[in-house]
Amino acid sequence: MVKKWKVTFPAPTGPETRWAYVYLPESYFEEPEKRYPVLYMFDGHNLFSDEEASYGKSWGLKDYMDQTGTELIIAAVECNHHPDFGRLKEYAPFDYDDPVAGPISGCGKVTMDWYVKKFKREIDRRYRTLPDRRHTFVSGSSMGGLMTLYAITEYNQYFSGGAALSPSLWTNPEMIEEMIRSSWLKPNTRLYMDYGSVEMKNHHGMVRLFQRVTSLFIMKRVFLTSRIVPYGDHTEACWEKQVPYFMGALLYEDED
Repeated sequence: MVKKWKVTFPAPTGPETRWAYVYLPESYFEEPEKRYPVLYMFDGHNLFSDEEASYGKSWGLKDYMDQTGTELIIAAVECNHHPDFGRLKEYAPFDYDDPVAGPISGCGKVTMDWYVKKFKREIDRRYRTLPDRRHTFVSGSSMGGLMTLYAITEYNQYFSGGAALSPSLWTNPEMIEEMIRSSWLKPNTRLYMDYGSVEMKNHHGMVRLFQRVTSLFIMKRVFLTSRIVPYGDHTEACWEKQVPYFMGALLYEDED
């Protein structure tokens, strides 16, 4: 089941409301004492329903979760749709120059502060979650993928794992690499990161940049799953196909 309700995110959009979404597995209603890990995601409107997705195609997450019986709550929030490139600002950890939008002032810290101090607390209050770090994950694609890397490094006390699909590494490579290099990551941090072989051509030097970023995470002893998706492009249809891979990486059972 997917529940939705309106929330406000005052810092970037004032009193305006936007949709929040929560997916609850079927067992949630059958086992009233059971608690669940939570995956927090960006671009909530693109995850569950084609009718709500920006380009008419969602990740099909509800169907996947129902069909596989994955015991996980998914909590997500709609992005900032303001025509002044609100989404880019909201999901940018650092300032950068966009080839179309021009200079972007990154509000990623404001966004993540809201996620961990407001949204996560609300989800833990409303639902039977396992609120500890070990059972809390984060994921997104494109700019949401970049925010996932930011969350894993700068908010590692909250998230034990993340899945960054097609992260927008090109926005500010130097700051991103320094962010990872200077981070202190807790043991057992897990990260799934991928990039499509087709979309590699969209930005100059992406192969080398992807290689450098993955190498930095390996040096930090992150349990890294890194993939170049064969013939993968920058679309929800492609990201939908990667769901089994990143779910497996995040929920892999260890002995600890």
